[in-house]
Amino acid sequence: MPKKALLVSNTGWYLYNFRRPLARGLRAAGVEPVFVAPADKYLEKLRLEGYRCIEINMDRAGVNPFTELRTLLALVAIYRGEKPVVVHHFTIKCVVYGSLAANISGAHAVINAITGLGHVFVSKEWKAFLVRPLVLPLYRLLLKQERGRVIFQNFEDLAVFQTHNLIVPERTVLIRGSGVDLSRFSPRARRDKSREVVLLVARLLAEKGIQEFVEAARLLRQRGSKAVFQIAGDRDPGNPSSISEPQLALWKAEGIVEFLGHVEGIEALIAEATLVVLPSYREGLPRTLLEAAAMGKPIVTTDVPGCREVVQDGQNGYLVPLKDVKAFANAIAKVLENPQLGQQMGERGRKKVVAEFDEKQVIAATLGVYKSLGIL
Repeated sequence: MPKKALLVSNTGWYLYNFRRPLARGLRAAGVEPVFVAPADKYLEKLRLEGYRCIEINMDRAGVNPFTELRTLLALVAIYRGEKPVVVHHFTIKCVVYGSLAANISGAHAVINAITGLGHVFVSKEWKAFLVRPLVLPLYRLLLKQERGRVIFQNFEDLAVFQTHNLIVPERTVLIRGSGVDLSRFSPRARRDKSREVVLLVARLLAEKGIQEFVEAARLLRQRGSKAVFQIAGDRDPGNPSSISEPQLALWKAEGIVEFLGHVEGIEALIAEATLVVLPSYREGLPRTLLEAAAMGKPIVTTDVPGCREVVQDGQNGYLVPLKDVKAFANAIAKVLENPQLGQQMGERGRKKVVAEFDEKQVIAATLGVYKSLGIL
């Protein structure tokens, strides 16, 4: 029987969109990847590509002790039944519960990917305040195991965990993002040059800066801008910070921003954009910005962890202060009003992604973590 690696996340969407290249790399190395996540249409897509998937009931925002215990026990049962050589966890709840389950079931090795600090760390809601004091000691207990590794996507998240004494430096690795397919995301000419397009690609979550984008678009429209403002991404009802249906309806009725929903083949949409923006509150490493930069697009984003890993201010885009709508709008206007500047920024962005974020480099580095545990 081939060795098995369980890739565990709180959504099939995440695994499908971000971890298929890793799964292909594991297959090529003789390890069978098995995806574990709650049932959704993306698990079905993974099955259609020939991957084995295991469904699990998991409430991403849940704090009910009985349902949470049920999730933990389900993971224990899966790990005991599958007997993987390694379990690889993504997202906070999977890192915590998955690591507990791995300890209980005697899993051979554990890799925990910190893909951003997440809602528990970032949010000011009461649920986050309630859970945070419980998560920190659990992290401290679970992330220091000898047969484990912790992967971070940016220096600043790593520093937060070091400050709280949650990790062992020798078992910690920095791998910047999940990489970009440079052949798929490459520069191409815009077909429609008759209009300027400002594009935001993100789920409709408050912490992605959706409201700030709408307000900046409104401000620029008041100044006389004729640019088209688009958001590509769906609501995420399972996430506590998802934009409400009534709020979304109000914005749609206002008509300043085009809400496109989920877009398949996002590279075609990026190709038609003048610039790509992301006014996020905090990121692990935003792949949407990497994809945009790979396609030669200038970027305007917030000066926060994750985003500033991608953008060098004034070189391949602009960094603006968090939640500063006026500064955000001014930076967008600066790019719109100077096409030559935008082109130069886009060219520099492409070079940066090629040098630092090639998917092949990222997969090789991740497989190197598996090798350090004696799995490959």
